[in-house]
Amino acid sequence: MRLAVIIISTVLMSGCAASYKQSPLSQPSSKLLKGKSVIISTPTNGSYENKTYIASGKTTALAIRTAFAKFSNNTKVIADCSNISCLKTNVSSDFDYYVIPEILHWEDRNTEWSGISDKVEIKVSVYDGKSWNELASTIISGKSKWMTLGGDHPQDLLPELLHKYIESLY
Repeated sequence: MRLAVIIISTVLMSGCAASYKQSPLSQPSSKLLKGKSVIISTPTNGSYENKTYIASGKTTALAIRTAFAKFSNNTKVIADCSNISCLKTNVSSDFDYYVIPEILHWEDRNTEWSGISDKVEIKVSVYDGKSWNELASTIISGKSKWMTLGGDHPQDLLPELLHKYIESLY
């Protein structure tokens, strides 16, 4: 009986926490410098199956800006660019770092009814503002808890997901 209570408690408690994962593609050879300027492109909106999540790109870019703002006095989001080629063509090279996020997966589920977690996966690449060389790149992903009691969404996973990664760059 005691073993059954422990197992049930463990299963219930594991459903009460979101999970996060980071898969580095390239590590920076040195830490980014605090106080340097950062420009962030706005990724194309995320989608799942046939549904596109309007404003998910803007939400992602703003969450990245918020995370970088803790380390930089000058952060800016560019709404009309989603890749490095666009930034090279349309933005001056007055910034120290360029950040290119890409939404790889965005899945907003009715978790409280279906028991299926919300999921988000984002690739974040950081480039040097002078040389345009890639400094760091990673894929970060998150999955919501399945006991949401009112509805979490993929965008609710972004602050924790991004904060840990960006903090590791400095």
